[in-house]
Amino acid sequence: MRAIQLTAPGTLELVEVPTPTPGPGEVLLAMAAVGACHSDLHILDAPAGVFPTPMTLGHEIAGRVAQLGPGVSGWSDGEAVAVYGILGCGRCRACLRGRENQCRTVPVGGIGLSRDGGLADHVVVPADRLLPLGGLDPVQAAPLTDAGLTPYHAISLSRDALRPGTCCVVIGIGGLGHMAVQILAATTATTIIAVDTSDAALRLAKRMGAHHTVQAGPAAVEQIRELTGPAPDGAEVVLDFVCVDATLATARQVVSTGGQLTLVGLGGGTLPMTPTAEGPPPVPLETGAVIPFWGTRAELAEVIALARQGLLRAEVQTFPLSETVQAYQQLRDGQIHGRAVLVP
Repeated sequence: MRAIQLTAPGTLELVEVPTPTPGPGEVLLAMAAVGACHSDLHILDAPAGVFPTPMTLGHEIAGRVAQLGPGVSGWSDGEAVAVYGILGCGRCRACLRGRENQCRTVPVGGIGLSRDGGLADHVVVPADRLLPLGGLDPVQAAPLTDAGLTPYHAISLSRDALRPGTCCVVIGIGGLGHMAVQILAATTATTIIAVDTSDAALRLAKRMGAHHTVQAGPAAVEQIRELTGPAPDGAEVVLDFVCVDATLATARQVVSTGGQLTLVGLGGGTLPMTPTAEGPPPVPLETGAVIPFWGTRAELAEVIALARQGLLRAEVQTFPLSETVQAYQQLRDGQIHGRAVLVP
């Protein structure tokens, strides 16, 4: 079968490998769609030894059941499924409470992260990672497993604060940000303020349910403040899907006293938090910061339910498996609006 593999740091190749056989407790899936995530670029750029090689990438997976391994039941041949990609230890306190994204034993374990992923004609996954799609288009379903789940989990961490009359600022309307806008619109009554450098991204945010859009830049803080009110008021929650220095500076200047900064992006910026004796604190008093990671299986089921109800839809650009390298280059160059999806 064909597979897109990380063969060395920075090297992605289309190779021929044997079709895997499912072991006990596993299922072989025929791939239907795989989302291309920006975090895959970080895997590509990582130094030797951080991720195994060769390894098939792809952790946003939707497929059809092709073969059940020994001891597996409850799934029918050809059934369409989504894959929950996290692989926790299953034994620590977090995993036992269903919070495998907080596993205390396996820091970052997952399909397409620590074992072969879905950018191939077939993939083997543990049977307990599967969730039924119930008629949902696999091309739509694949991005839900991360680009939908991660913002859903991030919003869930602050859901009690997102009450009528509050404001939520969403910075970065890309693969995750455009889903966050929809999730906020579908599950809260907060006022949604979308921020991006791209006019096309801001138009997308407006279509997805944002009440206001703001062009990122020197005037962004003032424009957001006109919508949220002056300090100590402000945005109850700021979701930063970029997290470079510039976006973090905007985030800390528009969050309210007692608000929450939710840092999702992998931009590598710095957010000063520690108060000093000289001058005002770098963030408002009583402000919290959280770094979400993916989400839980229960939350993924809820994300799929939102999509099946027509309340959540990914903006996708599809590519054949043979054009995976080009798709990732477009992603790196900022040319993907929404989510790139590979269709084997």
